[in-house]
Amino acid sequence: MEFSPFNPVIKLCLQGMGFEDKGMPEEAAQLFLQAWEKGSDDHEKFLAAHYVSRHQKTTADQLKWLETSLEFALKINDDTVKSALPSLYLNISKCYEDLRDREKSKKNAELSLLLKNHPSDKGSFYHGTKADLQIGDLLTAGGNSNYQSELKMNHIYFTALTHGAGLAAALAKGDGAERVYIVEPTGNFENDPNVTDKKFPGNPTRSYRSEMPLKIIGEITEWTKPGSEDLQRFREKLDNSKGEIIN
Repeated sequence: MEFSPFNPVIKLCLQGMGFEDKGMPEEAAQLFLQAWEKGSDDHEKFLAAHYVSRHQKTTADQLKWLETSLEFALKINDDTVKSALPSLYLNISKCYEDLRDREKSKKNAELSLLLKNHPSDKGSFYHGTKADLQIGDLLTAGGNSNYQSELKMNHIYFTALTHGAGLAAALAKGDGAERVYIVEPTGNFENDPNVTDKKFPGNPTRSYRSEMPLKIIGEITEWTKPGSEDLQRFREKLDNSKGEIIN
């Protein structure tokens, strides 16, 4: 299932997070419960239960909701959901630690670490840029960030979603045409920590990075391009962002 902000359950979760940002936890909790009640499939139930867990008054209740979220997540054969499993297991581990069940805490912590270091996504993978490249070319780390031009990046970034690569192409420096290439990692890769477990659990944008080169194996010519208004809003958001890039 591809992440979509237009999904009604995700919309409720976004509204709830807005109340959290305003310091209004009771209003947020009500919206998350509405999302849970409105959830009609395993993915929506997994997501809503995750947020409901954040507003429980006892560790036991928080654990109950986290394990409910995990139960639905494990039913879904989807890389977007699988990317949330490390944080789910880690939060469950912390609950068991608070409840003094060291054996279950250790077991869940080990599962979290194992899954964190081995992303399950098999692609296809894409990289957006304005560079004119050929099949067989290698993309390597060491370029300047599109978001902080003075920062030299230690990784090369890519995604499994074509519209995400298209957005990266639109934001890329240069005057060339926007290009989205099909790429193949030549070594290990990891979830992009700049987007993983931020607003949403896991890595819903299926964004990754690697210290090893990416090999160009093809190009796509049709993808969903961001509208001018959406692109301008995204650029303004980046300009106003005070967060640091995890490099």
